Amino acid sequence: MEDKNILINLTLKQYNQSNAAAYDRIFTSTSSDYNYNIIERAYEGTAKVYAQLKMAIKNKTCQDPTCLYENKILKQIEEAPAKTIDFLENIFAELSVTESANYDVNNNYEYLVANSIMTSKAGFSKNDGYMVTLNLLPNNSQEIIFEGPLFDQPLRINNTALDSLIKSNTDLIAETPDINGLMLSLLTKVGLFKDEDIIEGELSPTAKISEEFIMKNPDGTFDYEILDIGSNMGRNLLKFDMDKIQKKSDPFINAEVAGMLNQEQEVVAAWNVYIAQGTSVDEDDQMAQNANAGSRSWSYKYDLPLSQENKLLFEIKYKEYFMNNYLKPFITNKFPTVKEDAAVFNLAEARKAKAQKFIDDNKL
Repeated sequence: MEDKNILINLTLKQYNQSNAAAYDRIFTSTSSDYNYNIIERAYEGTAKVYAQLKMAIKNKTCQDPTCLYENKILKQIEEAPAKTIDFLENIFAELSVTESANYDVNNNYEYLVANSIMTSKAGFSKNDGYMVTLNLLPNNSQEIIFEGPLFDQPLRINNTALDSLIKSNTDLIAETPDINGLMLSLLTKVGLFKDEDIIEGELSPTAKISEEFIMKNPDGTFDYEILDIGSNMGRNLLKFDMDKIQKKSDPFINAEVAGMLNQEQEVVAAWNVYIAQGTSVDEDDQMAQNANAGSRSWSYKYDLPLSQENKLLFEIKYKEYFMNNYLKPFITNKFPTVKEDAAVFNLAEARKAKAQKFIDDNKL
């Protein structure tokens, strides 16, 4: 089923985004009926029932002298339209997640099909064999039923069940977090930059890692890495204290992950779309469909609630993703801040001088 979700979700999303239907002569020459008359069919006959109940109460011909049953049904009929509006609003809101750019294709594909029906996507009309029905049930709840060729069996959603999920902060479809936004925000919180480099909650374009995280010699001068640029010439590069950077940033990353774990659905989505494969931000942007974890995917059905092992794994991989994709640009190939140390130099002479300095500093 998991592989089926990935296959159908990817196929449908690519089809819906390709505009392929516009070039299908059979489709363009055939009428498509998207008028499901959901509300009209659901409320057909209720006006007559309502009138009969009113008349029974007025004429005192109820089932019992108190007219308890008749008043109960009247109340249900009167309250039903407001419930329907709320129900349909919730359905549209939940199903709209399937249209997000970073939608996790490991979600149940039937919700993408249902959204395609509700939004009149090409190929999901009554003529294509699809139907959506709203039922007012005797227990005063309501249900919506989606049917058609891509459903193994009708997809039923009850309004009371959906209300319960929403109130418990659970969704039908997991929404993938804005990892880019979270990571950019995290950069401002990890304590690696000066306060003046953070403007209105964002790093300034000129932001640099604070000097306290740059490696230095015993005499306080910078301990550079030498970069060979060819022709026996070189340049100095700053060396960063990665142990110190990790110790400083770890508590902030751990706190962020702990907050994310309050909504485990979204953690699974983040894992499947971004974190598991460790792809770069550029790679994700260049893909027609954001990376999906494939065989490393976590299942919404079988991996929730998350085990302690998977929580720990997510934390480890989240840190790696942050370090490799967001912090790395600030610590890679950074030239000295001291002007005279930033000049190009002769490699042989520089190496000789560095060896002599090591001897002098350590009194060898």
